[in-house]
Amino acid sequence: MKKIIVTGGLGFIGSNLIDLLLKKNFYVINLDKATYSSNFYNVKEFKKFKNYKFIKLDIKEKKIKKILFKYKPIGIFNLAAETHVDRSIDNPDSFIQSNIVGVYNLLENFKYFSRKHKSKLIHISTDEVFGDILKGRSHEKYPYQPSSPYAASKAASDHLVSSYVRTYNLPAIVTNCSNNYGPKQHPEKLIPKLIYNIMNNKFLPIYGKGTNSREWIYVKDHCEALIKIFLKGKIGEFYNIGSNKNLNNLQVTRKLLQGSKKFMKLGKNVKIRFVKDRPGHDIRYALNSNKIRNKLGWYPSTNFDKGIKLTLQWYFKNKSYYKSLSKKDIIERLGKL
Repeated sequence: MKKIIVTGGLGFIGSNLIDLLLKKNFYVINLDKATYSSNFYNVKEFKKFKNYKFIKLDIKEKKIKKILFKYKPIGIFNLAAETHVDRSIDNPDSFIQSNIVGVYNLLENFKYFSRKHKSKLIHISTDEVFGDILKGRSHEKYPYQPSSPYAASKAASDHLVSSYVRTYNLPAIVTNCSNNYGPKQHPEKLIPKLIYNIMNNKFLPIYGKGTNSREWIYVKDHCEALIKIFLKGKIGEFYNIGSNKNLNNLQVTRKLLQGSKKFMKLGKNVKIRFVKDRPGHDIRYALNSNKIRNKLGWYPSTNFDKGIKLTLQWYFKNKSYYKSLSKKDIIERLGKL
């Protein structure tokens, strides 16, 4: 059975990717350092799989070299990262350590491993590296203009990977994806936080005037794209992964309110409340994903209305998910300065 390593597999996208890989009969080794945003709830159903193994590991650790040579994976999906912009405003250090130093260590060890074993590294990044896209959509050759410490750390990691491809002929590919949503997402992010507040009769905090626009993609569509890139993507290339569908925060909130009515009667406190905006908040992200569509034949299959319905179904069916998290991590406002 062919082996795949997923770093950050206790997280949102990582756990959804593992689910898909297991169903496609890969043997998956999940490497995760188990921080606040990691959650064993996300992988509890994988315990019954004989082709799944979890190893607690920070990608900054030298131990990763032994793991590579022991399991000899044909591919690595690097999703290990600090991701919350507000947290990066309060404490950039952990983002520098995980997203830059950690990726450097992974690259150094994968460099030696890939010289002796055929393998491929897929480094998962974000559309936030491009900064504000007020008009049009950012393509793969668009200049990086990150606005937050988080986005800057991801931009640095992308450049590191690209430099290793150029200098060491490292078999690696970089992907930049738009905003993900779906099951198993930590409620520090907009959609699961709003769902939590709706469930608990709390007001719905929206930054600024709610006009910040994001391109939204259902997480399983993203994971399908990652596997397609792993199988058919060209070494050294960058691929944007997006839905081509933008909605602002107010539009997202209203769709959640409408969809939640099918599961519960909304409480009297469930109302939109505008709060002080995030420092350096980008107005709009938007990707041009023509490359992956034209070159690899990938298209998203889940529109936003269907995706939100599936997302709400999961959270209302898995209310205990929120209980597995620290309440402080759910309700505390970060990044205020």
